[in-house]
Amino acid sequence: MEPITLSLSLILPIFLIALIFYAFKPKSSKKYNLPPGSFGWPIIGETLGFMNEAHEKWIGDRMKKYSSKIFKTRVLGENMVVLCGTAGHKFVAANEEKLFIAWRPESMQKLFRSSYQKDAKAPQSRKAETQITKAPGFIKPEALVKYAEAMDAIVDKHFKTYWEGKEVVEVHHLSQVMVLQLAGRFFLGIGDDARIEKIAKLMDKMMLALHITPINYPGSTFNQAMKATNALRDDLQLLIKEKKAAFANGAKPQDILSYLIVSADPATGQSQPDHVIADKIMGLLAAAFNSPSMTNAFLMKYLANNPKVFDKVRAEQMEIANSKKPGETLNWEDFQKMKYSWNVALEVMRIVPPLQGTFREAAADFTYEGYTIPKGWKVYWTVSTTNFDSNIFEAPEEFDPTRFEKSTPPPYTNIPFGSGPRMCPGMDYARLQTLTFIHHVVKRFKLEVVDPNFKVLGGLNPIPIEGLHIRLQKISA
Repeated sequence: MEPITLSLSLILPIFLIALIFYAFKPKSSKKYNLPPGSFGWPIIGETLGFMNEAHEKWIGDRMKKYSSKIFKTRVLGENMVVLCGTAGHKFVAANEEKLFIAWRPESMQKLFRSSYQKDAKAPQSRKAETQITKAPGFIKPEALVKYAEAMDAIVDKHFKTYWEGKEVVEVHHLSQVMVLQLAGRFFLGIGDDARIEKIAKLMDKMMLALHITPINYPGSTFNQAMKATNALRDDLQLLIKEKKAAFANGAKPQDILSYLIVSADPATGQSQPDHVIADKIMGLLAAAFNSPSMTNAFLMKYLANNPKVFDKVRAEQMEIANSKKPGETLNWEDFQKMKYSWNVALEVMRIVPPLQGTFREAAADFTYEGYTIPKGWKVYWTVSTTNFDSNIFEAPEEFDPTRFEKSTPPPYTNIPFGSGPRMCPGMDYARLQTLTFIHHVVKRFKLEVVDPNFKVLGGLNPIPIEGLHIRLQKISA
């Protein structure tokens, strides 16, 4: 993967474009009692540190310097306040669609046209946002009961194809392929591995550009991401045409993409254009792709580095595996028995959150901790302010899955799937996917991290820069 590097060729275009933007941006004459903090360098603010430093350090340093509850900054071209800790998260979650509306950085708006800010504010657009989550019988718990056996069969085939017989594997990429094989089956209705691998490579380039300054010059990270986005949009529109032809020949909708094709646009009541459907399904694929593949990759690291945890997970999984007849797949009841395995996954997501924080926009002036934040300012809340708080988690730097057996974390503390009105609708699907992955790993292999000092991208997405390579040792049945 291409790490984000700083050079004159990168900084100069950012500076010039930001200077023009800053010069013509209207200034408010109203005075506000703003929280402490710094806007950083002229024009670029504190974006470079936000994008490149370890996120918990960047946030933690400013909490110590300014306030442990709220501070101001300027990143990604926006004036922003960072709300910290449990109280900050509760305030954001309790005021969704009241004080706060959804906001995504400009890079995401350009990559995913369906998230364009102008549309994201409109009530009709919010109806469109929920169209996928309300698709009948796809990602709701009652539907997942039916998915369990098919999911197990797909993951089993994945391991036989990509893992067995290998001495070393790059687990982040293979996890990307696996989650897309599952999404291909349940979301897109396709099972072509070559097509899935092509989508995985395109999306990998897109994920590197989710939260960066969108400078689109040849060879830049964002330029490569835009090319990948356009190629993926073309592929999805071709798939949509294929599905429409199949419907004309009597095929029935069996997946989320098919549902979008045959459903009316909730904003207009009319059939949706192919490019609109493609953009919506791209957003769904991104959600199903980025976080689960990172979680699975770091699961391998922590299982490899903690033999006692590995042994306990394997014992739990082998008890389930040994209860099966030859050829029998996992079922819904089996997943309910994987309690310790899920606690391990929760602990990995606490230490390495697959997404470090969430953005919102102030829909009106609001007051918090005695400070007034102007309408239009961006608001950011980050999990690092609770996940490593020793007042919430004892010895937070330690990897200890049993902490989730001892007590349930208080509300608004450990939230790998969000909270409130914007809680991830695919949470149960993600849980099933992760547990299936764990089951097939530990019953086949012991694990060793090839490079214990592998580098991780700074900023909001902790992606292994050059991959995470794991040495496999086959375990005899």
